[in-house]
Amino acid sequence: MPLASRRSVSLALGTTQTLAWASSYYLVAILAAPMARELGLATPTVFAAFSGALAASALVGPWSGRLIDRHGGRPVLVGTNLLFALALAALGMARDLPTMVAAWLLMGIAMGSGLYEAAFSTLVRLYGQQSRNAITGVTLLGGLASTVGWPLTAWMEAHYGWRGACFGWVALHLALGLPLNAWLPNPGRPGASPRQDGGEAAPAAIHGTGPATQTPNRPALTAALLATVFAAGWFVSTAMASHFPRVIQAAGASLAVAVAVGAMIGPAQVAGRLLEFGLLQRLHPLLSARLATVGHPVGVAALLLGGPALAPVFGILHGMGNGILTIAMATLPLALFGAQGYGARQGWLMLPARILQALAPFLFGIALDRWEVWALLLTSALSLVAFGALAVLRAPRPS
Repeated sequence: MPLASRRSVSLALGTTQTLAWASSYYLVAILAAPMARELGLATPTVFAAFSGALAASALVGPWSGRLIDRHGGRPVLVGTNLLFALALAALGMARDLPTMVAAWLLMGIAMGSGLYEAAFSTLVRLYGQQSRNAITGVTLLGGLASTVGWPLTAWMEAHYGWRGACFGWVALHLALGLPLNAWLPNPGRPGASPRQDGGEAAPAAIHGTGPATQTPNRPALTAALLATVFAAGWFVSTAMASHFPRVIQAAGASLAVAVAVGAMIGPAQVAGRLLEFGLLQRLHPLLSARLATVGHPVGVAALLLGGPALAPVFGILHGMGNGILTIAMATLPLALFGAQGYGARQGWLMLPARILQALAPFLFGIALDRWEVWALLLTSALSLVAFGALAVLRAPRPS
């Protein structure tokens, strides 16, 4: 029986997104080393295969979004549960470099059609301009993916080996993720008015989240600026996720302090999303996105000027900004272009971001090796580029 209320849909999608992120994006950090040892490979080779998966996910995004625009999210997300399960099973059975790379590429196809962009497109297909709070709810749960995924993967690897951990995630996709996605409601025919929980047509939203009743004067320029914002944001986010402890140590802190500060990022992201759910929902997404992009460079300034003592300030500001920006990546295209064709448009807008995401660990690692903590000037500059692009953008005026 399909889920009836918007809250239950958000809870189901948030749960399946936590599962999807934990079993893909956050999997490699725990399993790369034991996988490399058994297969006789260097650990960086496993990370290179994972980068290939991220690149593959970029190419799949527009195609997946177009399918959701036409048919709704339920069949696509159910299919991605099967893809995730197949990719994880293939990874668990890998015997050499070619079979491991093939498994990661299959994982990339699943990631490109089953992570946040697909969930956001599903919500927009269901609720149109009224999707902002539902999107925030999904990211609140999805923000716990590393908190849940890393310990659970580590526990399964310790008890059953890395292959057993892969098959454990297969079981969770089939027993938990697939039924939850199968219970998502059917949005009806393409172009139909989004419905509220009780079935009536959704009214216009308030506080800048309503329909973009007038297309931007320069839609191509608007799309290019949004793609720039998203690419810069994903590069910074992925670079920090890959190298954060090294960054804090490069600033003069001990490993214990670096790990403790890194543990603050997850709660800070959730705090930022709660702020978006509360105070910032009264603002246009452009304003909250501008606020989000300055969090990282302000935190970097604190770290460079104050040293390790201000490392927690850096971690918290980076986490909060990243948490808010994740939501803005979903709500900005909706606010500026409207709900029509949202899925395909979101796929194309995120394509450069996904490619840069695949390159971020490698490129920022080189910068960190050469410039040490001053490599943060690169990520700060990218964040300020994103702020500049957002400053140029203007909300469409209602007709």
